[in-house]
Amino acid sequence: MIFLAAIGIYALVGVVTALAFVTIGVTKVLPRPVPVAIGARILLLPAAAALWPYLLFRWRYRGRMP
Repeated sequence: MIFLAAIGIYALVGVVTALAFVTIGVTKVLPRPVPVAIGARILLLPAAAALWPYLLFRWRYRGRMP
């Protein structure tokens, strides 16, 4: 039961982070600020939801490694 709750919380945080990332953050992480098409944002959404801890790390450092 605790395991399922943890997976649910991980998924919920992932979806919220992914929505914020594809609307605001995707252009900030790229090395050069370029426009990103809506189709690309839709394709990025599932990956961003699944890999949100890494995504937040990259977003915090704006694409550069610390």
